[in-house]
Amino acid sequence: MDIISTIRDRASKAKKTIVLPRSSDERVIKAAQYLTEHNLCNVVLIKNPETQDLPAGLTMIDPAENEKFNEYVASFVERRKHKGMTEEKATAIIKDPLFFAASMLSHGDADGCVAGSVSTTGDVLRAAIQVIGLKAGSNVVSSIFLMSFDDGRVFSYGDCAVVPYPTPEQLATIATDSASSHKALTGEDPKVAMLSFSTKGSAEHERVDLVREALEGAKKNSPDLAIDGEIQFDAALVEAIGQRKAPGSPVAGKANVFIFPNLDAGNIGYKITERLAGATATGPVIQGLAKPMMDLSRGCSWEDIVNTSCVAALLS
Repeated sequence: MDIISTIRDRASKAKKTIVLPRSSDERVIKAAQYLTEHNLCNVVLIKNPETQDLPAGLTMIDPAENEKFNEYVASFVERRKHKGMTEEKATAIIKDPLFFAASMLSHGDADGCVAGSVSTTGDVLRAAIQVIGLKAGSNVVSSIFLMSFDDGRVFSYGDCAVVPYPTPEQLATIATDSASSHKALTGEDPKVAMLSFSTKGSAEHERVDLVREALEGAKKNSPDLAIDGEIQFDAALVEAIGQRKAPGSPVAGKANVFIFPNLDAGNIGYKITERLAGATATGPVIQGLAKPMMDLSRGCSWEDIVNTSCVAALLS
C-alpha cells in the first residue's frame, strides 16, 4: 500500500477520537462523514455560530452548553494567570472553537485535533501553544512533510512550514521530533541528515557552524538516534556520493529524514521535490506539542482533512 493507505489502515485500528473545530465548513462535514462511515476514527465536531444542521450519525458539541466548559475555563485561567488572564476573559476565549478543541485535548477528552481549513496558521498554533503547550523535551513547535514516491519510498522533510530561522537548540529539537514523527507515521527507523551546503568540513561558515552545533545538541538529546551532519543533500541520499564525501557515516546515502537549516531551504526543497520529482507531499504535520493539533491549508480538500485526521490519530 502507499503511505496514505497505510496511515489510514493503521488509524482505523487505533480507534482514536479526533475533534474538528470548524463544523461550518462543508469540507469538514464531508471529511467527518467519510471518517465515520469508514471507521477511521471517532469524530467530534464543535458547533460554530454558522453551523447548519448536520447529517445523521455525526456528533457535535456546543462549547457554551458543555458540562466540561467551566473546568476548561478554570484550567485556562490557571495556565495563563501569569499573563493576567481572568475568568471573564477566559470564558470568552474558551467559547472559540479552536480553544475549546485544544482544551479537549489538554484534558484527555480527545486524542487529536485537525483545524486550519478556515483559520490562519497563527490562530491554530496560538490556541495549541496556549492551551496544550509543548511536549516534554521539546522547545519549539515545528513540522514535517511526508514526501512519498510511486516506487514506495517515503522521506520526511523538516521544518518546511513553521520556524523561519531556528536557533541551534531549536534545530536540534526539530531533528529529534522529526525522527519521532517519521517513526510513528511510517514505521521505519529514522536516519537523520542535518543538511547544509557543506559536508564534513568541506566549507566553513557561520551557517555551517549552526548545523554542527545543532547536531551535537540532537546527539545529546537522543544518543541512540542515527543522525549525522553537516551533510549535503546528494551525500545524504545517494550511497556512492555519501561514501566519497562522508565515509563511515551512519547516515550518508541512507537518510530518510532530512533536516533543513532554515525555512527558506525547507519550503523550497519540498516544493522542488513535489513539482520536479513528482513526489506527493503530505503535511505540514505539526510536531512538538504535548498533544497533536494539526494545521491545514485554507485551500485544503476534504480528502486532506481525512488524511490529516489519520495522521493525528497515529501521533497521539
